[in-house]
Amino acid sequence: MIKLYDNGVYLVNGMEIVEDTTESAAILQQKCGHVPTKDEAVQGTMAYSILEAHNTSGNMDNLQIKFDKLTSHDITFVGIIQTARASGLEEFPVPYVLTNCHNSLCAVGGTINEDDHMFGLSCAKKYGGMYVPPHQAVIHQFAREMLAGGGKMILGSDSHTRYGALGTMAMGEGGPELVKQLLSRTYDIARPEVVAVYLTGTPQKGVGPQDIALAVIGAVFGNGYVKNKVMEFVGDGVANLSADFRIGVDVMTTETTCLSSIWTTDDKIKEFYEIHKRPEEYKELKPADIAYYDGMVYVDLSEIKPMIAMPFHPSNVYTIEELNANLMDILDDVEKKALVSLDNNNINYSLKDKVRDGKLYVEQGVIAGCAGGGFENICDAADILRGKYIGADEFSLSVYPSSQPVFMELVKNGAIADLMATGATVRSAFCGPCFGAGDVPPNNGLSIRHSTRNFPNREGSKVTNGQIASVALMDARSIAATAANQGYLTAATDVDVDFKKPKYFFDSTIYENRVYDGVGKPDKGVEIKFGPNIKDWPEMSALTDNIVLKVVSEIHDPVTTTDELIPSGETSSFRSNPLGLAEFTLSRKDPEYVGKAKEVQRAEKARIAGEDIFAALPEAEDVFAKINEKFSVEPKETQIGSMIYAVKPGDGSAREQAASCQKVLGGMANIAKEYATKRYRSNLINWGMLPFLYPDEIPFEKGDYIFVKDIKEAVAKKHESIKAYVVGKDMREFELKLGDLTDDEREIIEKGCLINYYRAHM
Repeated sequence: MIKLYDNGVYLVNGMEIVEDTTESAAILQQKCGHVPTKDEAVQGTMAYSILEAHNTSGNMDNLQIKFDKLTSHDITFVGIIQTARASGLEEFPVPYVLTNCHNSLCAVGGTINEDDHMFGLSCAKKYGGMYVPPHQAVIHQFAREMLAGGGKMILGSDSHTRYGALGTMAMGEGGPELVKQLLSRTYDIARPEVVAVYLTGTPQKGVGPQDIALAVIGAVFGNGYVKNKVMEFVGDGVANLSADFRIGVDVMTTETTCLSSIWTTDDKIKEFYEIHKRPEEYKELKPADIAYYDGMVYVDLSEIKPMIAMPFHPSNVYTIEELNANLMDILDDVEKKALVSLDNNNINYSLKDKVRDGKLYVEQGVIAGCAGGGFENICDAADILRGKYIGADEFSLSVYPSSQPVFMELVKNGAIADLMATGATVRSAFCGPCFGAGDVPPNNGLSIRHSTRNFPNREGSKVTNGQIASVALMDARSIAATAANQGYLTAATDVDVDFKKPKYFFDSTIYENRVYDGVGKPDKGVEIKFGPNIKDWPEMSALTDNIVLKVVSEIHDPVTTTDELIPSGETSSFRSNPLGLAEFTLSRKDPEYVGKAKEVQRAEKARIAGEDIFAALPEAEDVFAKINEKFSVEPKETQIGSMIYAVKPGDGSAREQAASCQKVLGGMANIAKEYATKRYRSNLINWGMLPFLYPDEIPFEKGDYIFVKDIKEAVAKKHESIKAYVVGKDMREFELKLGDLTDDEREIIEKGCLINYYRAHM
């Protein structure tokens, strides 16, 4: 079904695979008449040519990228613009689109969601941007319809910023990386490796894009095969997939932890741009005659079966057939795995109790967002459900078209009426089901969703309050088949259906009449509208020569998601208020964290104010006394802050708040065996936090203090190893590393955060 190559591969004429072995040169000579060097063949990938066209450094090993367009939604753009304003923003130098698809239904905090929207509209007017009102489109569907372009690059402040199927290299990053672009700076990164995803064959009838995506995620997530790399989709199987199908696979590449994606393009993608009245944006993309890839994921589409990702990760995959055949054993295994994520004594988590007469019963189905809400997904679901009904028991079905133009066409072709006749409800374009702010199932309920993630709390439950429900990811077609079976898990390949595949017609007047387009037309006289929840970032201090860190949280889960670092769902309304949002930091993983971090922060605030540090934090007196038995350290000149240890933090969302909330509470560092994504590590750096690495068993525990000597010098002079000491009876020494940092990143850490860095350069 899926094969991962152990070596790199040469791809000849976009189709023939030559594995990089001792015999590859002879094979290439025979096939092509010449043998390029590996460095030459690397330049044959689509990714290389696009990166080269956007690189401003003159050095393809160390890239400095300027993107063509930027996009954000309403739980990220306020913080981004506030950071940029504090750093000297005068106008948007590139097209910047502000969509409103995350807090459009959530009502936590009274008026604050709509206040954020009005802030966004006023900023679009003042700085020259585009504003998409609530319910018009989810961020990524609008980008596909109106922003993507062949050979272009787009940066978005949402992790699922993926438009590779349309020939656009897109990346999801934390807000500070967009701030850099807004201030005409660059996205600095070592040139990423490129892994080919070779598609061959044709999917079985009833198999959808989520099935292909989940199968790939299951094959590559755990081993890090594509981590921080570009996935380049090639092969004869690409031509057998519609544009919508490719988009549905592409958006889920984020869950592999890859950096970005790009696909070969053809007449189907050309037609997509023509339908959306932007034919000039089409560009034919394909690898050079000989292209070298650092690895290959070989996927026979014809062998993929309907898949399900069980709680609590998109990589926890099974075929639906396998699950139904081994139901109790697999559910028992899933329950045991879940205990790692649900380390809370208040939770009585169960899935086996959902087995009725030997079949798995689910309480809810949802087809939504950038992954599930596409035209073709919903049309196919309607075909499966037409003439049936979902029943009057616990099971419910909700469908969220991804944009108003998609919704309009579904109304016109009758799909909406067909769905509603079954008992399903149809909603507006909204991302809520993807992050826990829409369609919350009952306690201990199981929801099957064609959405992006199924981490704990992604359906809105609150573990610390004893509430837990689960999400399993599935394709819209199998969700519809399950709905037709009134809640009993069913694969779409097990139902007899005639997929009608109606043609899509795009009505551009919906956007023309409603979207504010001020790109390139800033009006500096416009007053920004601030609601009472919108607050400025607090002042942050610069790095000192030495630092003292208290370990206030210790997490030994194999992976820690950004949802666990700062919860999604109802907390999203507070993302315009750094101090307000920080109160939720680690609230579902370590409820004591905020209080413990604030205790340490009191000492740092006293130090900055020239007050008595030891009065603010009495235990610090013994800590500094012990340090001064070995070194001469002046407390008033030494930063003191909190830190967390996690094995592999940062999987999931691009949200900068996973780092900034720690910094707002006085966090100064993370120590990890490795970082799950580049995005999270970049967020730490941009908020002036030290992304320490320690691969071995840790010599400290929660509550310990750690003294890091000469840290400022180590950062500035690029020391490979940094000496640290556990402050105790023997001042136990151990060594930390920071990994690769650009010169700008080092200065950002020294200055204390990105805002301070830009102020210093103004």
